[in-house]
Amino acid sequence: MSEIRRRSLAKAISYRIICIIMLSIITYLFTKDVIQMTSIVVVFQSIQMIIYYFHERAWERIQWGYEP
Repeated sequence: MSEIRRRSLAKAISYRIICIIMLSIITYLFTKDVIQMTSIVVVFQSIQMIIYYFHERAWERIQWGYEP
């Protein structure tokens, strides 16, 4: 059983959308500045999406936990 790369990417994007919303709310509450909030969210979420994608692909190579 394995996932295709598009599925891993779709999962990463959907998860990032949830994280973007949460980080936007939290950042705005601290900064009260939409421009600063946007800058922080864009940079942080871009990095996180890339890391998550490669994390998923690495776990796809690990057979531990799969039933035959």
